[in-house]
Order: sequence, then C-alpha cells, then structure tokens
Amino acid sequence: MPGLLRGIARTAVISGTATAVSNRVSRRQAGRWAQQDYDRAAPAPQQVYAAPPPPPAPEPPADVSMDTKISQLKELGELKEQGVLSEAEFEAQKSRILAS
Repeated sequence: MPGLLRGIARTAVISGTATAVSNRVSRRQAGRWAQQDYDRAAPAPQQVYAAPPPPPAPEPPADVSMDTKISQLKELGELKEQGVLSEAEFEAQKSRILAS
C-alpha cells in the first residue's frame, strides 16, 4: 500500500504544480492581452499647440462722409481763389481729400 499512496501523492503534487503554472501563465497572458487592447484603444498622445493669435486687422481709414468731403473741397476752393494756395497745392490737397 505504501507504493500506492506514494504514487497518488506524487500525482497530486505534479497536478497541483501543473495547475499553479497553468494559472500563472493564463494570468500573464490575460495581462498582456489587456495591455495590448488598452494600447490599441488609447489614442496616441498628441502635442497640442496653441495657434498664434491672428494679426490685428488694419484699421480702416476714418470714414469721411460725403458731406465732410464736399465742405473740405469748398474750403480748399475758397483758399485757392484767395490766392493762399497755388494750383499744385490745391491739386495735391484735393487728391488727398478724395482718396480718404
């Protein structure tokens, strides 16, 4: 009978060892698969760069109403008639007023 008990005990030890090793391998594989799934599911970290603010828009020239332009041209014409402005000065100022 001692031979039979020894055989059963040996089988139990081998079986227990095999089960422990198998469980450890299974846990390790499950951990690797979970890590792979996590790596696939998680997007790659991207660096976020803040866009530089757009340059300020150039200020439009002051909107001079048509009435203001007409009054300035009248005054300019009067100064020319009085002889205060020469013909060249008158034309330069008239061009400036009309361009604004």
